[in-house]
Amino acid sequence: MQTYPDVVRPVDDVTEPTDPDGMLPDEIDDVDEALAALKVAVREIEAYAAESGWDQQARLFALVPTSDLLAREPSLAEALGVDPDTAGESLTPVEQEPVPADHQLEDVLAQIMWPAEVLGCAAVVERLVLPPSADPEIPEDQDAAQEFASAHPERQEVRIVAGAVRGGTTYCALRLRSHDDDFAVVESPDLVPALLELLSGTLEQ
Repeated sequence: MQTYPDVVRPVDDVTEPTDPDGMLPDEIDDVDEALAALKVAVREIEAYAAESGWDQQARLFALVPTSDLLAREPSLAEALGVDPDTAGESLTPVEQEPVPADHQLEDVLAQIMWPAEVLGCAAVVERLVLPPSADPEIPEDQDAAQEFASAHPERQEVRIVAGAVRGGTTYCALRLRSHDDDFAVVESPDLVPALLELLSGTLEQ
């Protein structure tokens, strides 16, 4: 696993998003709908990833509007357990080919550009996280940093699900290996800003 010691915000700082100042009501509604749909998709992916346990390779998902998917493939409605008439703004995660074991997810994302029919994307990745107090001691060399993190007494293993949709809305879910419980999953729009930036970059036209 690669080390991202600064990528996770302290839990005390995790808050629900507020409506941006200066936005028109219709724009706020669009943001709220996008966030609600993305939350559901991220939570679904997080639960799906949890079924596979730990020490898994990174995974990548396209997020497709459920209504568009059912319009192209009506037979999927029963398999997905979705009524086409009530699909609304929901998103369906479509898992992509596994990220090769010898590739970093970040390098893979740098080469991806999704087609227009894909509204968003999400990634599942396991990481070691260190407390902010360890920052001054982390070596610059990546291999040395990995060794340092692996040996640090305050290290935490986490599984992160990060998602982004066109328009800039993002959402994350994080599960600690030491608190591997569905009720202990931390959620926030911006837990992993570096990864979210990469995901959002794959959606730019």
